Amino acid sequence: MPTPADPAAALPLTLDLEDFKGDFSFDALFGGLVDELLPEYRGEDDAAPAPPPPPPVLGAAPPVFPAVDELLGLFKHSCKELVDLRKQIDKRLQNLKKEVAVQDAKHRKTLGELEKGVDGLFDSFARLDSRISSVGQTAAKIGDHLQSAESQRETASQTIDLIKYLMEFNSTPGDLMELSPLFSDDSRVAEAASIAQKLRSFAEEDVGRHGVTTAVGSANASRGLEVAVANLQDYCNELENRLLARFDAASQRRELSTMAECAKILSQFNRGTSAMQHYVATRPMFIDVEIMNTDIQVVLGDEGLQADANYIADGLSQLYKEIADTVRREATTITAVFPSPNEVMAILVQRVLEQRVTTILDRILIKPSLAALPPLEGGHLLQYLRVLAVAYDKTKELSKDLQSIGCGDLDIEGLTESIYVAHKDEYTEFEQASLRQLYQSKMAELRAEAKQQSESTGSIGRAKGASLTASPQQLISVTVVTEFVRWNEEAIARCTMLFSQPTTVAANVKSIFACLLDQVSQYLTEGLERARESLNEAAAMRDRYVIGSSVSRRVAAAAASAAEAAASAGESSFRSFMIAVQRCASSVAILQQYFSNTISRLLLPVDGAHPSACEDMGSAVSVVEAAAHKGLLQCIDTVMSEVERLLSSEQKATDYRTPDDGALPDHRPTNACIRIVAYLSRVLEVAFNALEGFNKQSFLTELGNRLHKGLLNHWQKFTFSPSGGLRLKRDITEYGDFVRSFNAPSIDEKFELLGIVANVFIVAPESLASLFEGTPSIRKDALSSGMIIRRRKLLRCLTISQPNDWYWYWELMMFEQHAHCCCGSRQC
Repeated sequence: MPTPADPAAALPLTLDLEDFKGDFSFDALFGGLVDELLPEYRGEDDAAPAPPPPPPVLGAAPPVFPAVDELLGLFKHSCKELVDLRKQIDKRLQNLKKEVAVQDAKHRKTLGELEKGVDGLFDSFARLDSRISSVGQTAAKIGDHLQSAESQRETASQTIDLIKYLMEFNSTPGDLMELSPLFSDDSRVAEAASIAQKLRSFAEEDVGRHGVTTAVGSANASRGLEVAVANLQDYCNELENRLLARFDAASQRRELSTMAECAKILSQFNRGTSAMQHYVATRPMFIDVEIMNTDIQVVLGDEGLQADANYIADGLSQLYKEIADTVRREATTITAVFPSPNEVMAILVQRVLEQRVTTILDRILIKPSLAALPPLEGGHLLQYLRVLAVAYDKTKELSKDLQSIGCGDLDIEGLTESIYVAHKDEYTEFEQASLRQLYQSKMAELRAEAKQQSESTGSIGRAKGASLTASPQQLISVTVVTEFVRWNEEAIARCTMLFSQPTTVAANVKSIFACLLDQVSQYLTEGLERARESLNEAAAMRDRYVIGSSVSRRVAAAAASAAEAAASAGESSFRSFMIAVQRCASSVAILQQYFSNTISRLLLPVDGAHPSACEDMGSAVSVVEAAAHKGLLQCIDTVMSEVERLLSSEQKATDYRTPDDGALPDHRPTNACIRIVAYLSRVLEVAFNALEGFNKQSFLTELGNRLHKGLLNHWQKFTFSPSGGLRLKRDITEYGDFVRSFNAPSIDEKFELLGIVANVFIVAPESLASLFEGTPSIRKDALSSGMIIRRRKLLRCLTISQPNDWYWYWELMMFEQHAHCCCGSRQC
């Protein structure tokens, strides 16, 4: 407590426990303690005017903070009160701890007692649950027994009713007049149908069961039931007919609710199959003859079976669209009427394909006989194949439309294929027969054109040799081969449309392509053979006009004129054959391109099909190549025959040995050389254009070898003076310049060697050794040609400088002993 000496003794107690509860603020507490002592620190609103400061004491310093003593006393007093409050709080906390301990002990005791009670309660609940489960199982068994009993009771009641109804049907065979009103009440038709079906099933089962017993038992047990079965069958038939009649009447009035009611009742008879079939069978498109006739008119029009395939395709598109629309309308009705619309749609779609579609297909697809093919003019075989393709394509489109509308579990693709199975089984044979027929017709047309053109030339043309050379159009035409390919391409398109299995497609495509190979091979081979016949006729004409030396001048002139005509015919035949070879190559290229673009992709999916087809094509082309090879050899013979004729007729002995050898030499080629080069240039121009690649190289190489050999044989008949050697050198140069266009290095080399060998007639005798030194091959050519021997003894002056030259010189000497001049003497 404060003492009188304490400056704060007069202050009241300002602290209380309530000041520390709630939202405690030290600033508020401190402010409450010092507000009265320091009024000047209050806020401006509630602060009173401060008292004037006391007068200063003389000789003393004024105090800095006059209320400090009062504040110190106040703070000490407050601290003491706070200590007292803390002690009170501590005492109260101790009391609370004791009370809490007592209450906690009581609570623990209570919890222990509650746990024991809960455990007992759980045990009671477990016993109760077990009891409830037992009682439930018992109740369930009792319920099952009661339900079974109720079911047996209902079954017994129904059985009693069925037996009663069965006894009514067991009265007299065919007597249905004494039946219960149930079986004659139109409002209870559904119930009557259900009971009748049950009675019939029971009676039929009983008759079937007693049918395997003894004869006595059968006589005693099934006699009445057989009567009941017969009566029930009659009643069911009558009831079904009544329902179908109501169904048809409602269908005429478009009363879908009545139709649905009848269909639901009829579904109890054979699962409604008879009702479904009856509904489908009564559709107008299956029974109306006018509709069937209209179908034929839409597809074939006024032209009948002669209608074009494109016209039939348009007609089928129109007809199938109308069929799809009709089926779509029927689907709406079927969905609203029948309990099982998918089954009805399956029956309807099957009937559409098997009756309506098949009827029209039977009219437009009349299969020809392979034993006696119809004439091509009527177009029956090709027309049949084209109509088959478009009909199959349109029918597939119809089946897709019908499947999108709905057809239940019907295998519509398999059904569509079955419609065409009879046509597809023999398709390949018909396609091959059609291609053969087209080929034969085209060949007959070409022969007729050739005959007409031949006849139009008249006797004058034949007298001039026009019959020897057929025109190139009569031999081989690329247009005709392109037409063959177009036929085959059309057939392949039909094949890929009719078949989808890769194996089947590959087999059929290979067979059809084999027809094209046969046609192209036969056509090209026959064309080449006709061209060869012209070459043969020209050769026969040349041989016919070969005469001896002792004939009159008139005969010789006539023979020369005939030889010119034969040469002209040979040249024309040569040109025709070269054009034929060129067109043959173009035709083979077209065939190979067609195989690469169209056939290969259809054969590659099947192992072995593509290599086999390549082998077949190679065999066909090799036949054509063999015929072309024979003809090209004949062409070379024709050219060389004319070359030999020109050499024989134009080459004079004075060309290489002039009487006046001292005159100025003539540097021009001989007349024979000029004419031969002109002839070769003219006749080989077509060969340069017709042949390509290796064929051209081989032909020109063979021709160059034959020309080289022919010229050697020709020049061996002449003797040469120095000026004649110059003309020979000029001829060889002219020939060499021409054959250089062959682009055959081996031929160029041979003519270059000839030019070098010809120098033996030009150089001085003492220079001959140096001319051939280091070139043994030239020595051999010179020796074989025999031209060296015919130079006047200059060879004897050869300087033998090498050992091998002795052997060559000996050969020359031995050959010279048997050499003769053109005059018959050994030396000129």
